[in-house]
Amino acid sequence: MIQPRSMIKVADNTGAKIIQVINIPGGTRKRYAQLGEIFVAVVKKAEPRKIVKKHEKVKAVLIRQRKEFKRADGSYIRFDDNAAVILGDGKEPKGSRILGPAAKELKDKGFTTIATMASELL
Repeated sequence: MIQPRSMIKVADNTGAKIIQVINIPGGTRKRYAQLGEIFVAVVKKAEPRKIVKKHEKVKAVLIRQRKEFKRADGSYIRFDDNAAVILGDGKEPKGSRILGPAAKELKDKGFTTIATMASELL
């Protein structure tokens, strides 16, 4: 469960290291984002001379979350950290590599390129 002002790690090679959530689209009462949901964020920490710069507004999708997530089969999945991937046009990632594992739910929600680029799907 990610809410506005949450600081999240970036799990791709765009150059951003930490982003802060500023909005979760989906209506006025949408408070939290879960696995596979898109949100708007600001880059707080970034590497120099890379694709994404500091203070840039970006769209990102959540690929890992600490809060346990109930799957359709009744099992739960939980990760050690909250991590996101910065998106470019539509549902395509801006970077060319995804670092660390990602959730299987990304493939179901239409992020097939992110699911194939991830080192491991859990």
